[in-house]
Amino acid sequence: MELIINLLVNGLATGMLIFLLAAGLTLIFGLMDVLNFAHGGLFAWGAFSGVWFYGLTNSFTLAILGAILTGAALGFITEKLIIKPVYGNHIQQILITLGFMIVLSEMLKVVFGPNQLAAKTPPLLSRSWEIGDVIIIKYRLFIIVVGILVFGIFQFILKRTKIGLIVRAGVMNKEMVQALGINIKQVFLYVFMVGAALAALGGVLMAPYSGVVYAEMGMEFAILAFIVVVIGGMGSFSGSLLAAILVGLAGSFMAYYVPALSLAVNMMLMAIVLIFRPQGLFTAKG
Repeated sequence: MELIINLLVNGLATGMLIFLLAAGLTLIFGLMDVLNFAHGGLFAWGAFSGVWFYGLTNSFTLAILGAILTGAALGFITEKLIIKPVYGNHIQQILITLGFMIVLSEMLKVVFGPNQLAAKTPPLLSRSWEIGDVIIIKYRLFIIVVGILVFGIFQFILKRTKIGLIVRAGVMNKEMVQALGINIKQVFLYVFMVGAALAALGGVLMAPYSGVVYAEMGMEFAILAFIVVVIGGMGSFSGSLLAAILVGLAGSFMAYYVPALSLAVNMMLMAIVLIFRPQGLFTAKG
């Protein structure tokens, strides 16, 4: 029983990290219709900047804030210089953001060096609780709590606040919102920056979880994030959460029971969903 609980906690923690990355993708695609393949690079920059800020300040809170600000700043640059010229053209978006993803990865090596960086778990979260024979690692539980909080906060903002109403209205009819005197382009810029900040948050939380950060991690986790977005439904925030949990749990259990399938299980999940429900779990058909 303790093994099952440990695998569940591990899977949920991994799923929440993937959700933080996929949530940004969901916001950017669902609200702006932009395919941003550079999103993984923002995730990696969040991880590296978080490690750097933690080493500089010895404060994990400041490291998280620094990583979020770094992600938002890079999101601003990405939207203004990379995305803005290719709005409405998915093929050009894929090509230019893939290229920018490579640039972001290489810039990490220029700024932080080509080698992996060790990431320490903050002392307050480095221990574990023992409940009978079950050992629950504090940091993994912390990640799960952060993921749930982020989901709840963004659901509230999008559905219960004025800015959420403006964003959703802008998606449905941007010309009408513009006619009401609202600068919808500025709103979408802020949405892109928030999505980039979420990716950076996922990166800074992933760093202590994995123990090391490396430039190629952005591409690896971006693939998982796109799998999650496809399974959950393009543009569905709730779907991304459910899909991320499914991917995290499947990876955790497969890695223990059938290690040979641990890498393939996510592709299998996506293939099954695409066969029986091509629009994703939470997106209405058409």
